[in-house]
Amino acid sequence: MTSTVAIVGRPNVGKSTLFNRLVGRRDAIVDKTPGVTRDRREGEASLAGLAFNIIDTAGFETAAGSSLEARSWTQTEAALADADAVLLVIDAISGITPADEEFAQLVRAQHLPVVLVANKCEGGASDAGFYEAFGLGFGEPVAVSAEHALGLADLYEALAPILETPDDEDADDDFFGDFDPEPEKAADAEEEPSDNTDFGPLRLAVAGRQNVGKSTLINQLMGRDRVLTGPEPGVTRDAIHIEWDFQGRKVQLIDTAGLRRRAKVTGKLEKMAAANTRRGVAKAQVTVLVLDGQAPLERQDLSVANLALDMGRALVVAINKWDMVTDRPGALKALEERLSVSLPQVKGVPIVTVSALTGEGMDTFMPAVFRAFDIWNSRVSTGALNRWLADATDRQPPPMVKGRTLRFRYITQARTQPPTFVLFTNRPKDVPDSYLRFALNDLRKTFDLPGVPIRMTMRISGKKR
Repeated sequence: MTSTVAIVGRPNVGKSTLFNRLVGRRDAIVDKTPGVTRDRREGEASLAGLAFNIIDTAGFETAAGSSLEARSWTQTEAALADADAVLLVIDAISGITPADEEFAQLVRAQHLPVVLVANKCEGGASDAGFYEAFGLGFGEPVAVSAEHALGLADLYEALAPILETPDDEDADDDFFGDFDPEPEKAADAEEEPSDNTDFGPLRLAVAGRQNVGKSTLINQLMGRDRVLTGPEPGVTRDAIHIEWDFQGRKVQLIDTAGLRRRAKVTGKLEKMAAANTRRGVAKAQVTVLVLDGQAPLERQDLSVANLALDMGRALVVAINKWDMVTDRPGALKALEERLSVSLPQVKGVPIVTVSALTGEGMDTFMPAVFRAFDIWNSRVSTGALNRWLADATDRQPPPMVKGRTLRFRYITQARTQPPTFVLFTNRPKDVPDSYLRFALNDLRKTFDLPGVPIRMTMRISGKKR
C-alpha cells in the first residue's frame, strides 16, 4: 500500500513549491502572498524511485469559529489524519518564528514520523535559520531549495527509511528535480486526448462562476467535507484533484476555481486561479457546468461551456440550489431555450437539477455524467455512416458551388473523445457552413449523439471536374 506524506508549515515557507517539485509539475498555485493555499491538494510523488502520495496543506495557523482560516485548518487536520509521515517545512532565510513553533507542537501531538525540511537553502543567508531549526526538537533538518531542486537526495535519504522501500531498479539520480519548466505547453498538449485507450478513472471537472456551489456539490457527492466551502467569493483557488469511487467505478473529481468575466479579473492570484481552472478542464473528460438556479444564465456561464466544448470535452449542465427555485417549470424551460440558442453546436446537452446543500436530485447527477461520457466515446460503423450519408444527401442534396456540383463520396469515423468524422468530397474547401451544420445536426440526431461536441473534417476524394 502506498504511503501518504503531508506537507505542513506556516504560510510562505514554500510548501506548494515543494509539492510541485515532488509531483513533477506545477499543479499548485505558488505566490508570495500569504495564505494562497486554502484547501488540501493531493498528488502522486516520486523521489528517485520512492513513490508516495503527497498532500499540500494550508499554512493557516489554528483559528476558532467559522472563519476561513478555521475551515482551512480543519482541512489540514484531515490531511494529518490520513498521513503516514509529515514534512514540516520552515523558511531557512526567515528563521524560526512563533508560528513555526506552534506548528511543531501540533505535529508532535500527531505521533507521526516527522522530517523537518529547511527550505530556501540556496544561499548563505539561510545558515542562521538552518541552525535555529534544531531547536524545534526534530533533529537535523534537511536543507533543500524546492525552487532550485537542491537537497532532494538528502530528502530521499530521510524519507526512505520511513516509507515503503523503493525498487532498486527504479532508483535513479535523474529522478531528482524531474520538473516541467513549461507548464502551459504541457497543459495545451493535453487538450487533444487520444482515442479511447485510457482505462483509468473518469476525469470529471466541476466548473462555473463563483459561489454557485461547486465545492458543496463535490462534498455532497462524496458524502463528506472533502473540499473547503464557504460564503466568501473565490474560496477555491487551485484545481483540486480528488480520487473517488462511485459504485465501483473510479472517478477523479476536479474542483475548479470560480470564474468571473475577464474584465473583472485583475489580481495576479485570480489570473493564476483562472489559468488553473482552464488546465483542470483540459485534463477532464467530462465537464459539469454548475449554474445557480436563482440567477439567470450569464455570459460567463456560456464562456465556461464554450471552453469545455472547444477543448472537445463532454458537457453536463447542473442547476444547483434547485430547492430554492419557486417556478421550476418556467426556470427549466427558459434555460433550455437559452442553451439551444447559445450552444447550438451541442443540441441536447443534458441538464440535471440538484441541491448540493440538501442532496435533492443528486441521484440523477452521476448517471447523467456517465451517459455523457459514453456518448463522448461513441463509435459508429463505417457502413452505417455511409448509409446515413446516402440518405442525407438524397433528402437534402448538396448545393451547387460556382456552377459545380458538390459530391460527397465517403465518410468514416477517425476517432472518439469527441466523435470525429472525416468526410471525403470533391471540393472540400467549397462546402458551405450551412450545409455542414445540416450534416452535423442530422448525424447527431440519427446516431443519438446529444450534448457532446462533434468534429467533421473535409478531405478531397477523386479529381476536381
